[in-house]
Amino acid sequence: MGTRTVRLDEQTERTLQRLRKATGLSISEVLKRGVQAYSEQTSAAGVRPWAVYERIDLGAGGWAAAPAREAKRAVREMIARKHGR
Repeated sequence: MGTRTVRLDEQTERTLQRLRKATGLSISEVLKRGVQAYSEQTSAAGVRPWAVYERIDLGAGGWAAAPAREAKRAVREMIARKHGR
């Protein structure tokens, strides 16, 4: 079992005290249950850092104007188009 030191802002501290008084649980037990609830919530949602990118379907090549091997040519063409040259 580990011991942790946590800094809470005033609003969170008030919420923690309100929960402790309302439930009769110790501060440690309220925090343990909060961590457990958050763990279950994120596990159910399947939250992973890569998840946001998996949902974005940019199609083949994404937003690329040209393949990387043709980047210099593509940039010249885009600049010329933008400036009407």
